[in-house]
Amino acid sequence: MNVLRWRPQVWHRLDVTLQDLPLALLLFFPSFMPMFFNYGTQLGGVPDRPFDALAVVVVALQSFPLAIRRRWPTLCLTLIAVGFAVDQILGYHTFAGTGLAIAVLSSGVHLQRRRRLTTLLFSLAYVPLAVVLYRIGVGEPVSEFVTFYLALALVWCLGSWVRSTRIAEAEHRRRLAQDVLAAERARIARELHDVVTHHVTAMVVQTEAARYLTAAPDRLDQALASVTDTGRRATSDLRRLLDLIDPDHGTDEARTPHTGGFTELVEHTRGAGQPVEFTEEGSPAESSGSADLVAFRVVQEALTNALKYAHGTPTSVRVRHGRKEITVRVETGGPGMSVASTGGGRGLIGLRERVEVLGGDFSAGERTDGGFAVEARVPVGGRS
Repeated sequence: MNVLRWRPQVWHRLDVTLQDLPLALLLFFPSFMPMFFNYGTQLGGVPDRPFDALAVVVVALQSFPLAIRRRWPTLCLTLIAVGFAVDQILGYHTFAGTGLAIAVLSSGVHLQRRRRLTTLLFSLAYVPLAVVLYRIGVGEPVSEFVTFYLALALVWCLGSWVRSTRIAEAEHRRRLAQDVLAAERARIARELHDVVTHHVTAMVVQTEAARYLTAAPDRLDQALASVTDTGRRATSDLRRLLDLIDPDHGTDEARTPHTGGFTELVEHTRGAGQPVEFTEEGSPAESSGSADLVAFRVVQEALTNALKYAHGTPTSVRVRHGRKEITVRVETGGPGMSVASTGGGRGLIGLRERVEVLGGDFSAGERTDGGFAVEARVPVGGRS
């Protein structure tokens, strides 16, 4: 099995010249086999001529240039065209004449620049060859030369179509890669927003509160310790996020929040001075895909907005783990929370995108009593 895998790898690592060399040999050697004498290309009706030493040169000129058909398509076509012209004028009519069609096809596929000029020059060069063959031949009709030219033109068009198809496929792959890259960047931006905004907001709130505790050293020390703890949490979460971005990170550990779950998140928010009532029902599923992380981010963003726009206002968090879904509802009183819906909106928009990607529902808006509510239903075991 390993040998079968090894052979294609070695073949694709070879230079294109070596890869195309067997094709040249497939035209060169059969041209001297009697069984292929009647399968040569004949244009213009020039009488057959027995093979001699010059025939070897003519056959080599029509076959071996195929080895460079992808690297130097114009040179390949020129050499083979010259060999084909000599072959037809002298009357060898070898099997290697098939190389002209292959060279034309390869040029249509691989020629990068001056395609129109190349087509024009070789078309003009065909005219004197046709005239010479018409005069020294046995009187073949002009239509034979026209038909042969049209056949080569069709082969060229076929090569051009293959080239355009490959270009379109490459462009499609490039755009797909750009879309994937943009989606990955957006996902990382959302993660950074969730992690940084939550911790920095808590640190700002705690620092502002510490300014008024200069007369109470014990409380001031506790507040500064809380700020330090929040900074360490931010550093830890950012380190885990960088591990997730690292392509060598081979586990899904970084995809789950390293925070001790919803309980520790709520306790951390309470430590920043936000009164939070927390209720959690059910047990997390063993295999929930990205649902746990998305539900965690919903609660995290909602609590961050509560700290930012309604600091000190009672907030309630309800999380219910079901067999098929996780439901989250975070409610905060106070008219100031309406600002959260009219701000930058990156966090809420990112949450909506995350939940909808998993096939869930998300809503965020003002309550009838002037408060603010964030609610999400996240299917378990959905897309990751």
